[in-house]
Amino acid sequence: MSVSTQTMDASSSVSAHSHHDPHAHAEHEHHELGWWRTYIFSTDHKVIGIQYLITGLIFLFFGFCLMMLMRWQLAYPGKALPVVGDIIGNVLGPGAMNGGVMTPEFYNSLGAMHGTIMIFLGIVPVAFAAFGNFVVPLQIGAPDMTFPKINMASYWCYFVGGAIMFASFFVPGGAAKGGWTSYTPLSDIADKGPAYDIIFNGQTMWLIAFIFLITSSLLGSVNFIATIIQLRAKGMTWMRLPFFVWAQFVTAFLLLLAFPPLESAIIMQLMDRVGATSFFLPSGLVVNGAAVSISGGGSPLLWQHLFWFLAHPEVYVLVLPAMGIVAEILANNTRKPLWGYKSIVLAILVLGFLSFLVWAHHMWLTGMGAVVSAFFQTTTVIISIPSVIILSALFISLWGGSIRFTVPMLFATTFLPMFGIGGLTGIPLAFNTADLYLHDTYYVIAHFHYLVAPGTIFAVFAGVYYWFPKATGRRMSEFWGKVHFWPSLICMNVIFLPMFLQGMLGMHRRWYDGGQGWNLAAEKVWGLSGFHWNLPISIAAWVMGLAQIPFIINFFWSMRHGEKVDDNPWEATTLEWTAPSPPPHGNFLAAPVVYRGPYEYSLPGRPKDYTMQTEPVQPGERVAPEPTMSLGH
Repeated sequence: MSVSTQTMDASSSVSAHSHHDPHAHAEHEHHELGWWRTYIFSTDHKVIGIQYLITGLIFLFFGFCLMMLMRWQLAYPGKALPVVGDIIGNVLGPGAMNGGVMTPEFYNSLGAMHGTIMIFLGIVPVAFAAFGNFVVPLQIGAPDMTFPKINMASYWCYFVGGAIMFASFFVPGGAAKGGWTSYTPLSDIADKGPAYDIIFNGQTMWLIAFIFLITSSLLGSVNFIATIIQLRAKGMTWMRLPFFVWAQFVTAFLLLLAFPPLESAIIMQLMDRVGATSFFLPSGLVVNGAAVSISGGGSPLLWQHLFWFLAHPEVYVLVLPAMGIVAEILANNTRKPLWGYKSIVLAILVLGFLSFLVWAHHMWLTGMGAVVSAFFQTTTVIISIPSVIILSALFISLWGGSIRFTVPMLFATTFLPMFGIGGLTGIPLAFNTADLYLHDTYYVIAHFHYLVAPGTIFAVFAGVYYWFPKATGRRMSEFWGKVHFWPSLICMNVIFLPMFLQGMLGMHRRWYDGGQGWNLAAEKVWGLSGFHWNLPISIAAWVMGLAQIPFIINFFWSMRHGEKVDDNPWEATTLEWTAPSPPPHGNFLAAPVVYRGPYEYSLPGRPKDYTMQTEPVQPGERVAPEPTMSLGH
């Protein structure tokens, strides 16, 4: 069936002429596309999703390597790093590794770039853009994204931003040192002066890279929203959408609304650095004993407000796609419907709304008044309620299930308690009295990383193992998947659990010497001082790095040599499993028509324990009443 005919069927309540011609033209061209247009500058959502996935996984591994370098300095401060230290020193110069010993400036660069790369170049592109691009059009029965060329532009903006960020390591002075939050006025005045180029310095290149990354996210979010609204298949009502699609829909709105304030702030900071403006430079600023001539009238707090107005919704940009992935895998591997589907859909909508009302809980130390701090403490506690609803529904979904512990299910079920630990340990940080002590300590690092490392990244791994057969027609090795899973799970907890103890001892997150020179770090807990906990944490981090090697080999080896599977190897119910594996141009051989909800498992009286969304309801069949929402079709 032609893609244009598919599209007319697929958007039942929306006239098809708006996307008929471009898609028909794309199909006409398909047979003539060369290698570059097919695999590099592709407008096919599946190719773009795979581009995002592989690029994002590479950046995730690179960001993880930066952390492993930091862990050497924390475990053995002032000692030369064998072999690798000399190589880095030769490549980046003595300003990074002096005789194999890490300099404080390079440690600060590693800290700033680890956070930036892991979040903005790793997790967000993989969890949102990669899985969203590949899976969402398939799950809603669409032939492609609404705006294929904008989709391609989104990836290439991301790629250019990542290339600039990577290149900043090699300019004089090295990469940005102002932390992943780039707080002013430090980031306004860092890497400036006669020794630095006005553009080709770490901090300025960090800002320029971010402009491309934000533009990429804005283009992608517009595309996702338009696609989910306009291109759903016939019969795909809002309450028949898989929960993963809802998660991507809300995430796209978070990016669309939260990123523009940060992009404006980035441009303002860039102008402070290269255009002699003073948006964030306060009056009377003195640097190296001399007054800063252009300083005056600016507000460092303005940067914090604009940054955290993005960066708190950004936390949910990391978490919501992960919840969506986990929900799909849990329903499939428990062989029963998700518990409380409508309640978790409403919860995720409330979560998206509330995420814009809590940003200032990152700013308790700025001295806000009692009324304002009371408001943000209240909203921060309230936002935990929809998170608990979703997590509880996922836990309850396990009850009474016929659970299959496949590799995707291992990673998905582990997400639940790990995310729970991250969420519960965030509650003390919601109160300014506790946060005054815990702020910028290792407690905050542990809390946040439980959400995004054994939380979101484990969900990402679950999604890779789960949808890999759809993308390639082959399954990744279960054995090597488990070899990847168990050391990763153990090491994650050995790394981050002791950080709660270090943080409660008062150890600061940015101490270059690991805390060895500070009395706070000398106090003992569980038999080791705060400083000495750095050694077992670092060993666990290095072992976890080794544990990713089976995944990397398994991923690329399975593309050509993995076990061949049919179109629905997991016996799932959602639309993507009705398409061929891998899906052709246009995705479906015939336009799908949806008759059921997304998780019709173990229906009474059926010969199989799964019923696809495309199977018509039989006369006399017992079906659960479908939830409704007044959003229209």
